[in-house]
Amino acid sequence: MTKASAQLSLVFSCIGHAFVHLFMALYFVVVLAIEIDWSIPYHNLIGLWTVGSILVGVCAIPAGWLADRWSAPGMMVVYHIGLGGAAIACSFMAAPMAMAVGLAAIGLFAAIYHPVGIAWLVRNAESRGKALGINGIFGGLGVAGAGLIAGLLIDFHSWRAAFFVPGVACVATGLALWYCVHRGLVVDDGEDRVQSAPVARGDMVRVFVILLMTMLLTGLLYQSTQVSLPKVFDLRLRDLAGDGAFGIGFAIAAVYTVSSVMQVYGGHLADRYPLKPIYVCAFLLQVPLLIAVGAMSGLPLIFVAMLAVLVNVAALPAENMLLARYAPQKHRSLAFGIKFVLAFTIAPVALQLVAFVQERTGEFIWLYYVLGGAALVACFAALMLPKDRGAVSDEVVISVPAE
Repeated sequence: MTKASAQLSLVFSCIGHAFVHLFMALYFVVVLAIEIDWSIPYHNLIGLWTVGSILVGVCAIPAGWLADRWSAPGMMVVYHIGLGGAAIACSFMAAPMAMAVGLAAIGLFAAIYHPVGIAWLVRNAESRGKALGINGIFGGLGVAGAGLIAGLLIDFHSWRAAFFVPGVACVATGLALWYCVHRGLVVDDGEDRVQSAPVARGDMVRVFVILLMTMLLTGLLYQSTQVSLPKVFDLRLRDLAGDGAFGIGFAIAAVYTVSSVMQVYGGHLADRYPLKPIYVCAFLLQVPLLIAVGAMSGLPLIFVAMLAVLVNVAALPAENMLLARYAPQKHRSLAFGIKFVLAFTIAPVALQLVAFVQERTGEFIWLYYVLGGAALVACFAALMLPKDRGAVSDEVVISVPAE
């Protein structure tokens, strides 16, 4: 693997991260326009994403398995072209069942990114925390872009354009990656640029079992917040946001843009300090912040929502480094596949929880109280992780040719 190939891999991994989060968040803004266009209640329309959200989770393991045995770059080409094509198809849908099929296709191809793209990134990075932090920024920008791009395209054209335009860009990126792979500019020999010291099998099993619980709860927190925030802002910020989708989309974009940038700081901490206290503190801080989101409105709501999402995503570099350190190298994509099965299979639960609370109360206060309790449970689980000596001290960088 050349240095140039490693750098291109990081670039395409980051762009892919932006696309996956853009398309998984896009419908939660677009649905506000479809609700008016089709005259169908929100709690019925939001459920159309259920099958897609299930596929994002359950297809992560086979996607990781294929990447381990075939090709991570090849799977990333399939991911970009398939995801973009599915989004373009959604732009032509005219009925709820047809839209559900299109959203299911988005979920199917979106399942490829996290087990494949994150493991690919880890394999090619020298400073893993920094690389994961930068990659996290792109993921957050994808969520922010969903609000901003969808809001702009809905207000200036239609909700159909909000699917079509990003879909074309995603397909174009896939074709560019295919060209780089075909010309040998991107290669993958399956070896890490950074080798970690071996860990005891007992610690490996212990960490993985604990992470199963914390990753599941992290997924519940993230998915529930991502699904509900556009409607929360729609209910509580109309005096500030005005009419139309752009104001709400802009507020969502602000929350996820600022929080995503902080992942670089989270990666910085993960590179230099023990991972366990970073991980534990992130869950502990989320408890009061999520409760505050449930209770506030106006500008304070935007501020606390930003902090809640910020703390949630800032812990991800530490979480991914824990998983990368304790998972066998030859099965790393599969391990990340298991992680994202948990993180995204919980999405239908989050989706139904959001719809249930909104249908019965017309608001989301109790939703965020429940999420605060879930963060507290995750904090106690993370306390059971073994102590570690930091993220860098036990790793050796493998030199690669400069060309």
